[in-house]
Amino acid sequence: MSTARTAHYLDGRTATRHRVTLTISPAALQIAMPDGSTKEWPYGQIRQTQGTYRGEPVRLEFGTEPAEAVVVASRALLTDIHTAAPALAQHFHDPSWRQRRLAWTLGAGLGVIVMLIGLYRWGIPGIASAATPYVPIMWEESLGRQIVEHLAPATQQCREPERLRKIDQVVQTLAATHPDSPYRITLSVVDNPAINAFAAPGGHVVVLRGLLEQTGSAEQLAGVLAHELQHVYLRHSTRAILEQTAGTLLLTAVSGDLSGGLAWGLQGAQTMGSLHYSRTHEEEADVEGLRMMQAAHLDPTAMIAFYGTLQKSEQDHIEPPDFLSTHPDMSRRLATLLALAGPPPTDARQLLPGEDWKDIRTLCRLQTATRSSSDSPDLP
Repeated sequence: MSTARTAHYLDGRTATRHRVTLTISPAALQIAMPDGSTKEWPYGQIRQTQGTYRGEPVRLEFGTEPAEAVVVASRALLTDIHTAAPALAQHFHDPSWRQRRLAWTLGAGLGVIVMLIGLYRWGIPGIASAATPYVPIMWEESLGRQIVEHLAPATQQCREPERLRKIDQVVQTLAATHPDSPYRITLSVVDNPAINAFAAPGGHVVVLRGLLEQTGSAEQLAGVLAHELQHVYLRHSTRAILEQTAGTLLLTAVSGDLSGGLAWGLQGAQTMGSLHYSRTHEEEADVEGLRMMQAAHLDPTAMIAFYGTLQKSEQDHIEPPDFLSTHPDMSRRLATLLALAGPPPTDARQLLPGEDWKDIRTLCRLQTATRSSSDSPDLP
């Protein structure tokens, strides 16, 4: 089936344009001239000199110089030729190719985005998980010290020796349940009112004053510490740092600023406040922390009771405690812990028997008051 279109014909010798009718047949382009005569241009002998770009008229030339030419405003002529004689029109521009190229480009771009999302969501965590067991303990300890120096500098730590020693007894009671661990657990208490605690790689645990003062007993503090110690023993913090650094490098490599991303990633690795454990890791630390309480012959309901207290604080205030802000779906997790805890143990031991916990937990405020008193001028 042939297709007809109007065009302008130039004979190559004059600038006069003649309005003609083009018929696109399977073998040649037929031109009906104004005087009733007909020209036939085989497709193999036609040259396209214009019409490749959008908005440009199509110009087809035929014969030796000065060549005859036809000019058509619409690139639909090229589409018609490709449709009528696909085997003979390979040297003509195909307007549909641009649309296909756009579709391919969009498809390729979407594929890259999906690949990057997949790599960021599953690939990087998988690589970090596989690499974590091979991270040297000395590297973890060194990085942990840097993190503690950054987030818990010596000038902000509470160091009243007697009370700190008693709190450390709680830590060591829990650590004794892992006698084969390569980590030496160290505790730092920071004079900060935020209700939070975190574990740094290499066995470093930091508790903020705000959380310490919320605990009603040494056993409640032990519940928090058991959770954080599991992050250490299970190397969650090390894995989280590897994921963050790798993810930052991936994103900045895509943007082209690899050197800046490396610096940002390394700085971020030193700032535990920007790290977030996965839901699986948090639940794992909860469950293993409860089992650690049981292994230490402590009543795990103290851990659950303290979490419940913090959850109530979350419900009563606009902003949740920092310790819960990174712990999603606490209601479901508390239900899981209650089911695992079972009935209260009959052989539960008491931490720091005979000690006044309310006095011990004033570690930081006592130090602050002492510091203020020593800095005050003597009265006459």
